[in-house]
Amino acid sequence: MENTPRKLLRSTPLIDRLPLSLLLVAALTLGLAPFLPEPHLLEKLRLLVGGTLVRPLDWFDLLLHSAPWVLLLAKLARIWHRARSGRERG
Repeated sequence: MENTPRKLLRSTPLIDRLPLSLLLVAALTLGLAPFLPEPHLLEKLRLLVGGTLVRPLDWFDLLLHSAPWVLLLAKLARIWHRARSGRERG
């Protein structure tokens, strides 16, 4: 069976195909927007901790502004895990 580029692309996890630089820029822009007076993510996390995150728009904002950070952390964890497993083998 031949490994075509399309087949290889489908077998590679999405997180591995996303450039680290893109995730970093997304986290620093969308993840922290708006910058003033306070990033939405911090505001929504305060509401979540306080138990007052009840409106659907607030939940959407939380998901929208936290997604770049979650992806960035997943990418960094994947890089760290690969580097660590490579050291143990070699």
